[in-house]
Amino acid sequence: GYDPRGCTGQGLGYATANCGATHLSGSTHAVETDPLGGGEKSYLSPHGTKAKAHFVVFLQNLMEMTRDLGPIFKLDMMGKPLIIASGFDIVDELCDESRFDKAVRGALRKVRGIAGDGLFTGETQEPNWQKAHNILLPTFGRQAMANYMPMMQDVAGQLVTKWERLNADDEIDVVHDMTAVALDTIGICGFDYRFNSFYRRDYHPFIDALNRSLETAMVQRGLPFESAILRSRLNKLEADTEYMNKLVDDIIKERRESGAVANDLLNYMLQGVDKVTGESLSDENIRYQIITFLIAGHETTSGLLAFTINNLLKHPAVMTRARAEVDRVLGHDLTKSPTLRDISGLAYIRQILNESLRLHPTAPAMQLTPYEDTVIGGRYAVKKRYPILALTTVLHRDPKVWGENAHLFNPENFTPAKEKERPPHSYKPFGNGQRACIGSQFAMQESTLVIGMMLQRFNLIDHTNYQLKVKETLTFKPDNFRLQERNRTAADRERVLEETDRQISQATNAPLALKAGHNTPLTVLFGSNMGSARQIAQRLADEGGEQGYAVRLSSLDEAIDDLPDA
Repeated sequence: GYDPRGCTGQGLGYATANCGATHLSGSTHAVETDPLGGGEKSYLSPHGTKAKAHFVVFLQNLMEMTRDLGPIFKLDMMGKPLIIASGFDIVDELCDESRFDKAVRGALRKVRGIAGDGLFTGETQEPNWQKAHNILLPTFGRQAMANYMPMMQDVAGQLVTKWERLNADDEIDVVHDMTAVALDTIGICGFDYRFNSFYRRDYHPFIDALNRSLETAMVQRGLPFESAILRSRLNKLEADTEYMNKLVDDIIKERRESGAVANDLLNYMLQGVDKVTGESLSDENIRYQIITFLIAGHETTSGLLAFTINNLLKHPAVMTRARAEVDRVLGHDLTKSPTLRDISGLAYIRQILNESLRLHPTAPAMQLTPYEDTVIGGRYAVKKRYPILALTTVLHRDPKVWGENAHLFNPENFTPAKEKERPPHSYKPFGNGQRACIGSQFAMQESTLVIGMMLQRFNLIDHTNYQLKVKETLTFKPDNFRLQERNRTAADRERVLEETDRQISQATNAPLALKAGHNTPLTVLFGSNMGSARQIAQRLADEGGEQGYAVRLSSLDEAIDDLPDA
């Protein structure tokens, strides 16, 4: 037996589920609105005997189940046990790398057929994983990121050029274009190969082969007669894998034979030596790493960009403030490419990206397993190597950490002050510890650049009043998301400045919410008419209020007759 929180005594309570090729079946049939935007979902609950949870929204169904079963529960799927963890208190403990390791199981195990022992699908104890991690870690350092910047500018420029040439009634398939920009960026930065997605109607054949392979990996469940049922797809998977391997192997061979030197990941891998073992990566492992970067780069970054665009469209005030920052930092000269320093100045854009990753982490779960028999939360016994799935989607909405409005989009969650006070392990969009995504800074730099250049040039139009529906593959992405755009004008830029003035005026006149504290008077005054001083003053006032000051925010002109005593 088990209580509604999904636990009994020292062990774990569990909902028993039988897993079919397309659905789970087990206890009660319950229907809720999917908080990820997917409409109604059927899921397992502890109050009856029959339910269906389709695999196409499997993780979203698990997210719903946590409402009934609590932050930790166990499923038995055709004899394959799985613990589901979600609450901060539990996940915080699971992030202890001395006790828990990444588990390469399920669909991720199937992806090994494509990516081998690359960084994403390799076991932590495998020699090649540690060797590659040691060699590749510096390739995402500050100097390397500066080297990648011109290549990122190149691809982002192709995206905005395409949009600038669209007709007024043309629709943009957002996920398609964000996938194209992510793939092309990885292709150039990774191994100096151009997929040229913006010069094609369809994706490059390599990308079609990669996507088919990932889809086939996702549908395999180890069921009886599965190999016979999926024979056609498995044959295609074999052919696609052979094609991808040959293309990448030819690129590696050509680079080795030519002796060419480039500022890309391939060059680092060919020349890099692991300081621990004194060994280099084999050509086979380099191939696995390249395919890994393509999988991880195009799946996660494209999803982040698409979710961010949707969030901007649904929150006009955030859009206005973001545009104002872009206009201030990047300026109005569209012939000038943003520099690395410019991108570093887009602090509010970064907050928006981080908040989008909070509500919709494109990698929505972490697979973990204990090194030894252990007890979680002081009461839940877990055997050695038992599979645990930690739902990042739910962790990022835990009211204990994120407050009562955790389900709402709010970039203020990522002000410097908020980030400083938040507990470790409460925000995990890129995984945990040494197994966290090695390219997270790459993804954030690329995403900040793309969103910045987009807002600098275009007004985005939600012409269909799009209602978010999340598509599950290896990652999460918005499904069937389309928009239109209009090129920005000088008059539009003036309106953005006026709207920013109005928002700051409202903030000036509105009482600031203060943290209980000393209430020492703090007056913050701003001048100039370019917007920079106003935004800095607003940020200082917000941080002052959070620190317990009694804050007064005003313009210099308004305060001329009421200046505080020295």
